[in-house]
Amino acid sequence: MRITLIVTTYNRPQALDRVLESLAAQETMPHEVIVADDGSGQETAAVVAGWQARFPVPLRHVWHQDLGFRAAEARNMAVASSSADYLIFLDGDCLVFGDFIARHRTLAEYGRMVVGNRMLLSEALTDATLAGETRLLAWSWSQWRAAQVRGEVNRVLPLLRLPGQAWRRLRPRRWRGVHTCNLGLWRDDFAIINGFDEHYQGWGHEDADLAIRLMRYGVLRKDGQFAVPVLHLWHRENDRGSEAENRARLDNVINGNRPIRAKIGLDRHFGENPSPLGTGGQMP
Repeated sequence: MRITLIVTTYNRPQALDRVLESLAAQETMPHEVIVADDGSGQETAAVVAGWQARFPVPLRHVWHQDLGFRAAEARNMAVASSSADYLIFLDGDCLVFGDFIARHRTLAEYGRMVVGNRMLLSEALTDATLAGETRLLAWSWSQWRAAQVRGEVNRVLPLLRLPGQAWRRLRPRRWRGVHTCNLGLWRDDFAIINGFDEHYQGWGHEDADLAIRLMRYGVLRKDGQFAVPVLHLWHRENDRGSEAENRARLDNVINGNRPIRAKIGLDRHFGENPSPLGTGGQMP
């Protein structure tokens, strides 16, 4: 099984640098890593270029022009340029532990998408991490508990690793909580529903839309809790001006009033040959 890991980013080069650092240290490497860039500037391009020279597997940068929040399209572009059987989506501000890929590989199952979870870091702890003042991925359990007591992390139980598979299938149609900051699924399943619906522009609900259409097709949820946690660096909330429109679109999916296959989605990117800066051409 070959794995493509897709990292979504937008103008947060320091965070992306730390994420790529955590991916480069995986005990089991993916087949390739693709940075799906929603229109970042030259600093992000420089971070990716710096890692490309020393990354253990092929690392590519797919970019399009910054025309507002278009993460759905950026991710579709990355998938269209991928070459593996299995996709893992990760946000460019989510650090991963050394067993992240290995455990996603173990949990992968035909007819299922693996829904991971996250731990939210405080602004202060995020700043210390980005500055290199602390190495979170090497922390002991007692250090994490102390951080929780100080209010620097919202929870620590996701750090536990629990065995077994059957209990992970007990919420097969729960779409709430499915986020592409930590999601694994088969590339063929993603392609059948034509990937993300690119009508979603601006913050909100494109992840839930993907999950519901996958479930309507027959791909069920498998919980990755207590196996593949990520550390989500603090950031300010995105502009939610498009949330109401996106929610209305999501409601139509929930009610079955829109087809499983996205009308504007993955298929429009096949045949493209993204440059290191993506199909959008030259960086601004």
